[in-house]
Amino acid sequence: MSDGAEVRIFLMNDSVDLARDGIEPPEGIEDMVAMTKELIAKGVPVKVCGTCQSRCGVLKGQPYYEGAQFSTMAECSAWVQDSEKVLTF
Repeated sequence: MSDGAEVRIFLMNDSVDLARDGIEPPEGIEDMVAMTKELIAKGVPVKVCGTCQSRCGVLKGQPYYEGAQFSTMAECSAWVQDSEKVLTF
């Protein structure tokens, strides 16, 4: 990012829908799908839990847009262990 911090995003549970086209935010709410696409375009890795891809989200079974990468909990664990800071929400 602009301050030199390395940012990586791992989507789990219903947040996997942020890597799918078709989510329309309510009026006045920021478009998190567009924000996620912008981050990918800037080189931020966005990985999506493989198990959650098939089990979660209101668009379950819908395809993911380019740049969102299939991943595993093992990779999530490796990212956490390799990170100086971890934020979850």
